[in-house]
Amino acid sequence: MAETHSERFRTPLSRARGTGSSRHGVSHFMTERVSGMALVPLSLWGVFAGLKLGAGDFEGAAVWLSSPVNAVLLVLLLVAALIHLQGAVQVVIEDYIHKFTTKTALVVLNIFVCVLSGALGVFSILKVALTGAF
Repeated sequence: MAETHSERFRTPLSRARGTGSSRHGVSHFMTERVSGMALVPLSLWGVFAGLKLGAGDFEGAAVWLSSPVNAVLLVLLLVAALIHLQGAVQVVIEDYIHKFTTKTALVVLNIFVCVLSGALGVFSILKVALTGAF
């Protein structure tokens, strides 16, 4: 049997155990990069919008958010930020927490907090955007 290119770099113990890449790291890497790239223009827009809205009142913010473009961009900013946050925190947990049960509990809690925050945020944005009420 011919040795593949990646097999040449594995240790004999690694070959014997059959361990190696589980091939799931690429999806984390791509998700991190795509969400990071999406956050660049969305964050610039968000800072500009925040500075503009900071000078106004609640009613002005509700009118601003009732614009479909502003509501959609705000939802995209929130979702991209939470996806990026979830992936980054998961990497930190996986790298620095070594006890399996603690690591698993923290990863699940991380996902739960990010999904709950996203659901509440999107609901709040849509409520204000569609009804104009706080």
